[in-house]
Amino acid sequence: MSGFDLLVIGDANPDVVIGPVPQPVVFGQRETLVDAGSLVLGGSAAIMACGAARLGLSVAFAGRVGDDPAGAFVRTALAERGIDVSALVVDATLPTPLTTVLTSGSDRAILTAPGCLPAITAYDVPAELLRSVRHVHAASFYLMPELAAGLAALFKEAKSNKATTSLDTNDDPSGRWDRVVLDAVLRVTDILFPNAAEAHALTGHPVLADAAGILARRGPLVVVKDGAAGALAHDGTNLLSAPALAVEPVDTVGAGDSFDAGYVAAVLNGLGRERALAIAAACGSLSTRAAGGTAAQADWALAVESAG
Repeated sequence: MSGFDLLVIGDANPDVVIGPVPQPVVFGQRETLVDAGSLVLGGSAAIMACGAARLGLSVAFAGRVGDDPAGAFVRTALAERGIDVSALVVDATLPTPLTTVLTSGSDRAILTAPGCLPAITAYDVPAELLRSVRHVHAASFYLMPELAAGLAALFKEAKSNKATTSLDTNDDPSGRWDRVVLDAVLRVTDILFPNAAEAHALTGHPVLADAAGILARRGPLVVVKDGAAGALAHDGTNLLSAPALAVEPVDTVGAGDSFDAGYVAAVLNGLGRERALAIAAACGSLSTRAAGGTAAQADWALAVESAG
């Protein structure tokens, strides 16, 4: 198996993006018309992988889809973007996850039927693939408890082969934000990518910079996405910040995943933290220019130019 710049582990599914949706959503069998709807590739890990490939990295993907039309859609969408899907397992018994995203301005509600997501485990990641990459990124930690339980071992193996590691936990639908498994993973994670709400939830601290510092002292560099307010990075001692671009957003779905891809691509291209943060903020901002998470992702030249 040839080497890759990046291995992404996690969720991949079709997203049906609908909106803008008036609030509150009306039940009682009422039909509400909205301006737009689209069927696009979704899943935090899949969107990050696409962003990284768009930025010029060689990318492999590990995870699961069902043996169904939704799974075929996911596999084709990833492969068309140049991503190696040889480690994307086809589950013979469980369906592909499906997500509906209801957008309202810069906010969104996400409804997910998890399908085969809970069945993904560390054993789905081939050891040979893990040894052949420069960086390993995992996403949607709380949606895949079996994978989460084995992620520390995967990251240790990657690091023993000189790879770097990153994690985007995404939301915890249970609201528990359990630290027992997560803390073991953070000790072998080089970069943690929460958004502001997740950083607050993971620490219980109301001040974002302080929350980032608390997380950083558990092990990783913490790079926090804060929407239109930009982003910050905290290593436990030093704090950096970068502004978002002045972009009129069409759809913010996947912006954080495009941000992750921008930061990882910048680091793998040898750039320092300050420049990487600016490029990541540009990638996140630029991705909001079209519906879905992948349609408006920047290439490397645009990301660098936009970051100034």
